[in-house]
Amino acid sequence: MSTRTPPGELARLFLKLGTIAFGGPAAHIAMMEDEVVGRRRWLTREAFLDYLGATNLIPGPNSTELAIHIGKARAGWPGLIVAGTCFILPATIIVGVIAWAYVRFGSLPEVDWLLYGVKPVVIAVVAQALWRLGRTALKSRGLMVLGVLSIVAAALGMHELLVLLLGALLVVVARKARPDGSGAAMLSCAPGILWTGVAQAVTAPAVSLWGLFAVFAKTGAVLFGSGYVLLAFLRADLVQRFGWLTEQQLLDAIAIGQVTPGPVFTTATFIGYVLGGPSGALIATLGIFLPAFVFVALSGPIVPRMRRSPTAGAMLDGVNVASLALMAVVTFHLARAAVVDAMSLTIALASAILLFRFRVNSAWLVLGGAAGGLLVSRF
Repeated sequence: MSTRTPPGELARLFLKLGTIAFGGPAAHIAMMEDEVVGRRRWLTREAFLDYLGATNLIPGPNSTELAIHIGKARAGWPGLIVAGTCFILPATIIVGVIAWAYVRFGSLPEVDWLLYGVKPVVIAVVAQALWRLGRTALKSRGLMVLGVLSIVAAALGMHELLVLLLGALLVVVARKARPDGSGAAMLSCAPGILWTGVAQAVTAPAVSLWGLFAVFAKTGAVLFGSGYVLLAFLRADLVQRFGWLTEQQLLDAIAIGQVTPGPVFTTATFIGYVLGGPSGALIATLGIFLPAFVFVALSGPIVPRMRRSPTAGAMLDGVNVASLALMAVVTFHLARAAVVDAMSLTIALASAILLFRFRVNSAWLVLGGAAGGLLVSRF
């Protein structure tokens, strides 16, 4: 097995993956495993799993960070930059073109009907991801209690970062008090803590390139869990806190993220373009992905020790549960905007059945929703 790969070969592989990788992070990771372990034998399966595990210990988009890890392992620092950038680039270009068309033609009835059919599908896709992730994350009674409390706190308006922080700290405290890991007794006392720190209304600043960079860099630097948890952060900042986007615009951005290949985080490209044109798209994309490169570069040497640490593991459990709570709350709010009549409800339910029962690829469902919306517009 060769220990080095030319950066050009890395670029070709990850440009290809970034162009065809539909279906979300799990699908991306499966494609990388097939190419890197099965076809090219660049890594052993054990090494691949080690890198995959490392991505779960740091914030950011897991599949993008896995690409960055692979690039670093195969071609050093140049490979780190090449692999990550090439995986992100195709989706960024595709989303940027769609964002231009959205700004230019978004008011046309045909586009409205297309999005009318896609949005209910997006709700079903997010619900399926929430269900699958929840089955893994909620592995004890104490974590289930924490999940309920985090949902309540998020629904009351607590800042999403505070929800994540308290989730991590409460699990650490509970496990130190209850070595069996259940922690239910300790967590049952937490509502008083979770009621504190409820976010207050702030005056919305005008949209600026620096403001866009700050919002998306913060999100990329603190977001654990799934790319879908991104929705909670964006809604809290861009819809509620600053008022830069409407609920409908956020749903449109999510829909575009679903129908395009590559990282879900390229939703930032779409939002950046809507708010600031090409410069906004570039700045938002740079802001949300830059932390992933930094974290992968810094975390490599310390990951083995983190994985052996009971305290670090407990904190990660708490962060993951709190992330799912944020995701649940934002899904509820988005569903209210997406499911507006009997037809959109039918699309959402049909999509849920196809996803949960038959495991149809989400990209096909999104395309089908778009076609269904256009068809409805003819009647």
